[in-house]
Amino acid sequence: MIHFNKETFDKSLEEGKLMMVDFWADWCGPCQMLGPVIESLAEKYEGKAVVGKVNTDKEGELAMRYTVMNIPTVIFFKDGKEIDRKVGVMPPDAFIQVLEQNL
Repeated sequence: MIHFNKETFDKSLEEGKLMMVDFWADWCGPCQMLGPVIESLAEKYEGKAVVGKVNTDKEGELAMRYTVMNIPTVIFFKDGKEIDRKVGVMPPDAFIQVLEQNL
């Protein structure tokens, strides 16, 4: 699991790999609920996809760049472009489906 800042996010995006990025904040209850799901998917997809988190309080510029209006928002990227987005707490299968379709 990578905790992205602007520099590490941009570098990872340039590599073009499949990425799943959770935009969250410490004070967000639903974000805390989703956290363990994201962590388990990071382990499951290690070496296959880049799974990380962006703290919107610390990296507001990234949240604004991708028009993240509500958190948690999970954005999927491939070849440096957004390919899908899930807003709110969802079951793991919602994220697994997108990952599997794009590996």
